[in-house]
Amino acid sequence: MKCICDRSALNDALAAATSVIASRTPKPILQCIRITAEKNGLILTAFDNEVGLRYRIKEVEVTKPGEVLVGGERLSGIVRESSDDTLAFEAADNVLHVRGKDSHFQIYSQDVREFPPVPDLDGATDFSVKTGALRLGIERTLFAAARENTRYAINGVLWEKNDGKLTLVATDGRRLALCYVTLEKSSGNEVKAIVPTKAMQVFNRLHADADEIAAVKISGNQVIIKTDRATISSVIVEGRFPNYPDVIPKDADKRIEVDTSDFLSAVKRASLLTNEESKGIRMAVSGEGIVFSCRAPETGEATVRLSVDYKQEPIEIGFNPSFLIDVLKVCGERVTLELTSSSKPGVIKGGPDFKYVVMPVNLS
Repeated sequence: MKCICDRSALNDALAAATSVIASRTPKPILQCIRITAEKNGLILTAFDNEVGLRYRIKEVEVTKPGEVLVGGERLSGIVRESSDDTLAFEAADNVLHVRGKDSHFQIYSQDVREFPPVPDLDGATDFSVKTGALRLGIERTLFAAARENTRYAINGVLWEKNDGKLTLVATDGRRLALCYVTLEKSSGNEVKAIVPTKAMQVFNRLHADADEIAAVKISGNQVIIKTDRATISSVIVEGRFPNYPDVIPKDADKRIEVDTSDFLSAVKRASLLTNEESKGIRMAVSGEGIVFSCRAPETGEATVRLSVDYKQEPIEIGFNPSFLIDVLKVCGERVTLELTSSSKPGVIKGGPDFKYVVMPVNLS
């Protein structure tokens, strides 16, 4: 194998590939990246036995096709720290030579034949979607997914395709985020799968234009997402996702429309004096606006006022401020807060395509 590659393009590809490789594994080969030089480009492949990535680099001049398998983190470090515009690669005698203007690195390689096969997208796809739209949908839901919960089904995000739309839903049992994504093309079949968080994190690391089309296929226990440069494959999370429509309140009779940045600022400031024992903040909503407050015996008290247009019955309710901050970071300029009572979930809507349900906390 012998080629010259654009360093910036290679660095972007390695950043995505190293997010796939396993940090801890009994199989050291899964910490490697397979580099395949073809006539029309360079393909980097990474796999952790569940999530795989095939990333094509077009900004390359290949003089000798071939393959090599090397440690991903070390190669990524070399490319990241280099100041050269291009880097020369040459593989010979179980060594990958990486040469820059004033540098030469020799990385010992492993047997490419021992690297496990990574699925690719074959046959018809289930739907296609603009990369920017899918990325936004992931950003608006992924944060609400559970982390290492024993209920494995909520350790991912539900993808549900129906009627030309993709519904993404995530929950950790205390909050739920739902986002509708408009599809560019869709087959007639309904599709449902729980996609692992890691696969979506890798997708959001890809460098792609917002209008670029991503093709998606869900088959058996695999989901495969393909863009112009990259193909991500992932095993689907097993289990039964909660019946999310039953969780979304439908009888909210108190609505407040508020500027997102003002809401976020007020919540952040009101939460500054919370501690581990007192994590909640109180929201008192009335005709005079919203008063955010918290009280912690060891730290003190905080009160923040926010002017809003509200003419319904006053209400007081408590929320975990972190759950509010997370959602407000991914909303547009204005949001609508819907409440029913101090003991029932609140709903935050960021336009017609996004809903967020959050359980209240007891502040008594």
